[in-house]
Amino acid sequence: MPQPELRRVLNLRDVVLFYVVAIVGPRWIASAAAAGPSSLVIWALACIGMFIPSAFAVLELSSRYPEEGGLYLWTQKGFGEFPSFVTGWLYWASNLVYLPGLLYFAAGNILYMGGDRWLAHSADPVYFIVFSLVGLVIAAWVNVIGLDIGKHLNNIGAWATWVPVALLVVMGGVAWWQFGAATTFDAKAMMPSWHLKDIAFWSTLAFAFGGLETASLMGGEIKEPRATIPRAVLISGLIITAIYVLGTLATLVALPAEDASGLQGIMQAIDRTAARIGLGGVTPAAAFMISLGSLGGVGAWLAACGRLPFVAGIDKALPAAFGRLHPKWGTPAFALVTQTLICALFVVMGQAGTTVRGAYGVLVNMAIITFFIPYAMMYLSYIRVQWIPAGPEVKRTPGGRPVAVVLGAMGFSTVVISIVLACMPPADDPAPLLAVLKVVGSSLVLITAGVILFFVGRRRSAVSD
Repeated sequence: MPQPELRRVLNLRDVVLFYVVAIVGPRWIASAAAAGPSSLVIWALACIGMFIPSAFAVLELSSRYPEEGGLYLWTQKGFGEFPSFVTGWLYWASNLVYLPGLLYFAAGNILYMGGDRWLAHSADPVYFIVFSLVGLVIAAWVNVIGLDIGKHLNNIGAWATWVPVALLVVMGGVAWWQFGAATTFDAKAMMPSWHLKDIAFWSTLAFAFGGLETASLMGGEIKEPRATIPRAVLISGLIITAIYVLGTLATLVALPAEDASGLQGIMQAIDRTAARIGLGGVTPAAAFMISLGSLGGVGAWLAACGRLPFVAGIDKALPAAFGRLHPKWGTPAFALVTQTLICALFVVMGQAGTTVRGAYGVLVNMAIITFFIPYAMMYLSYIRVQWIPAGPEVKRTPGGRPVAVVLGAMGFSTVVISIVLACMPPADDPAPLLAVLKVVGSSLVLITAGVILFFVGRRRSAVSD
């Protein structure tokens, strides 16, 4: 039976903007700023330990296997059906908790549009839940209609992500010149702390660089993916790194680290900096753009990860409905809608028994664990394929097998350490034991569910054959 045909609608510009909106998170800038000037050093370490290895892994793996499927396909080629299914399942499942966290960030920052009256809802769980559910519905709707429509949300989201950061950088420079920095940048402040409670957030900065593999999940919808993806990775990599480092520096210029928060820190910085230099009117526009950028990120991740159950449905690892395209729009609508409904469930569950800030922390840590397990498999697959012959059209890692093995081992070590750190509750969590149980317990439930689904699908396939 022939596979459903997807339309190739994404060009180089679309893929670059897709990477920017999928990877860049202003909330990670806020989290880094809250840790102080030493976060600038940790950004550099995260780039070396995570971003560079993932870039080379994606460049070679997407060149070897440019078809739809990304991580799922790469693990299948390296290790077989069972590891590939669990990898694809966890990567997909990570979005079930990642997207609610992203929507919480959007909900928290858009409140700056309405000043103090709106900011009174900063700790209102009902507001955050309703906003998140509405955002999910919008992002799902544009992607069900098709990537030729959905890509516009992604592209607008990319511009809406970097423009406020660029504005903060410019305003921060003006404020620094006129009044000086709110943070002291000396050798002692730049030195990372090795206390366990301080290094726990390092996994967040490594996580901030994750996502270069996303476009490969949609290889069947990219024009000339073997050439387009590597070029997009290189261009977007420079943009992403600059946004993170300059955005963190500007936030620290505007705010003392102790005044920044991971949920609203970047808008706090924009609001305070604008007020200092007499541009208070830019705050509502910046709040709108940051929230729009986050919504674009939700759309990008829904689009990418909706293709994983679609491919698994074609392979009969999931029910056949996942592998069907919508008769009118030609999209994996069933997979997208199913993912949206489960995300909505996690929005409500993550809030149970905790504060808004506590729910946000739980969602972030769960996303890190379930996202980085597939990343570990990607790095192992990257190492494994070095012993598989490649044709002349494949773009190999410069330096060949020895360099690829070192990069793969570096990336693998980074994600394993990050997974361990993500199991730790935030220092200020009012119910740390509950937070750990939520993070670790929910992650184990998702892993177990993937194993069960694989064997159920295998039995279904055997019966149908």
